[in-house]
Amino acid sequence: MNLSRADRRRHSEQRILEAARALFAERGFERTTIRAVATEAGVDPALVMQYFESKQGLFSRAVQASPVPEGESEPGELIERMLETLGVKLSGLPPTSLAMMRSMLTHPEAATSAQAALGTQIDRIGSALAGDDARLRAALVTSIMLGVTIGHQLLDLEPLRDAPQEEIDRLLRPCLLALLHNPA
Repeated sequence: MNLSRADRRRHSEQRILEAARALFAERGFERTTIRAVATEAGVDPALVMQYFESKQGLFSRAVQASPVPEGESEPGELIERMLETLGVKLSGLPPTSLAMMRSMLTHPEAATSAQAALGTQIDRIGSALAGDDARLRAALVTSIMLGVTIGHQLLDLEPLRDAPQEEIDRLLRPCLLALLHNPA
């Protein structure tokens, strides 16, 4: 079966993002290299740079929730995607992301940037949910994930810092499922 050029590009980009998520989660931002991501994805490092422009650009895309398929999705599928990206974030954010998080409450430019990024994520999640309150539920889920990330990365809360990722996932899963499930 011959894939179109656009399909091959999307397939390569997805392989790169999957490799980046795995390596960022395992090694953190500082110890993950473009070359290692390229090797893991089976592509040339120049292709990674062509698609994402920089390591920061790659990281920014890797920590976004995975694209949600058109139409409604199963809440369990959405939760697993969100927990996967949370794992990447908890493994260690790059200094620029940490600076943005620190600044978003005190600097208007950082707040605008954070609002835009979070708004995109809320829209993406909300579009996959049923119900009149889908966007509100998406905003609540996004806020919970942001709170966990801030508690772990910026506030260094001991219970979050010391908990294995699997335990955080186990405890968050029912909470997220309750919010994403359409009670109607």
